[in-house]
Amino acid sequence: MKEYKVESLIYYSKLTFDKNHISKSSKKDIQAKLDEYAPDGWRLASTDATNFGAAVYIWLYFERDIKG
Repeated sequence: MKEYKVESLIYYSKLTFDKNHISKSSKKDIQAKLDEYAPDGWRLASTDATNFGAAVYIWLYFERDIKG
């Protein structure tokens, strides 16, 4: 049997000449979440993203086997 966890990250667009600023900042945060959950047996099962207005929403779906 598995258990699941969802993490959400939100990034806001800003005026800049760097069109990849959200990608650059989100990579660090996503890697930090992976490093945080991996030692406890969590695996990244899926991701999703959408934008709304000036914000980008990213969801990370983790799963692990239930310890029993």
